[in-house]
Formats: sequence, structure tokens, C-alpha cells
Amino acid sequence: MFDNPQYISDFLENLFSYGSFAIYLVIFLACFVENLFPPFPGDTFIIAAGGLLGMQRLSVFETYLAIIGGGMLSVLVLYFWGKLYGRDFFMKKNYKYFSSADIIKIEEQFIKRGVLILTFSRFVVGIRSALAVVAGIGRVPLPKMIIFSLLSYFLFSSLLLFVSYKLVEHSDLLVKYFSAYNYVLIPIVIMILLVIVYKKIKQPGTKDRAKAE
Repeated sequence: MFDNPQYISDFLENLFSYGSFAIYLVIFLACFVENLFPPFPGDTFIIAAGGLLGMQRLSVFETYLAIIGGGMLSVLVLYFWGKLYGRDFFMKKNYKYFSSADIIKIEEQFIKRGVLILTFSRFVVGIRSALAVVAGIGRVPLPKMIIFSLLSYFLFSSLLLFVSYKLVEHSDLLVKYFSAYNYVLIPIVIMILLVIVYKKIKQPGTKDRAKAE
């Protein structure tokens, strides 16, 4: 239901009877809930908002404010959650979808390319929430977290709004392409992680053989 852009568009359309503020509030809440309760499809609401922009039913400024405001608020909630409880708490909890192994892998990537990860965090499917938590655990400076997360949200939202704005009459095709993006990217990320793990497993054996020789 919530992954159907036509349903979301009709739902938002019905909300106009309560005034435009209700529309922006729903978009804000959708983008807020998305990060806290994945896989809630907040992106579908952005697509629907782009379609309404294309029909000149919404204001560009208020739409951006609702999308980025909701998304950034949830990111900061996760960031401060990680910062408040710290690394040991999450390592001991070893959550199913946020295991200690996941934390270690993300930490390693943050050390190598932290700014790049934050800048494109909004584009990463499946682990964008975990990135915010690990940023808090690693005590990434708050100004840095805000600046690059804002940039990421602005870039991603602009791309999605622009495309849906241009394809307002074909939004069903847009969501199919966007879903394909999700299904393609996740296996690629998994393959990269498997390669990294494989290399790490092989390295100790190689070193031991070298010492033995």
C-alpha cells in the first residue's frame, strides 16, 4: 500500500481538504519514520510530492523543508542514540540487523572515507540508519554530521523530486525503476562485504606461510 505512488498521491490529494499544512506534515512524518522504522518507504512520499510539485499543488520551499527536516531529525535521533549509549552497549546487544560485526565493518569504512560516506549516506539502501548510529558511536563532530548529512539529503531529494516532477504522468514507471535500484544495489553491497571478509580471512594464512618459510 505505502509503496504504491498512486495510492500515496491520492492520499495526499485527499488531505488538501484539511489545508496544505497537512500535506507537508505527512511528508515530514514519513521522512522521519523512514529511518527509525525501515523499510518504511519514505522515498515513495518524496516521489508523490514531486508529482504534486509538477502539478503546482505544492510549494518547492515547504516541500524541501518537510523532506529534509523530517529526514535530518531522525538522523540526529539515531546519531545521539549511538553517542549516548556508546560502542560497548551496541556490541553487547549484537542486534540481528545491527550486529557487532556490522559495527566493526562500518567503523572501518568511516576511518577510511568518513566524509564520503556521510555525503552519500542518503543514497545507501538498507544501512543508512546504521551509518547514523555508528557516526554517533564514533563521536563524529556534530557540525560535520549535520553539514554532510544535509548535503546528502539535499542531493538525494533534489534528484528524486526533479525526476518525479518531470515524469509526473509516468510516476508508476519511476517507482519501478527506483525499486530496481534498491534490488540491484543491495546484492552489490553484499558482494563487496563478502570480498572484504574473504580477503581478511585469507591474509592471516598468507602471513603465517611467509613466516614459516
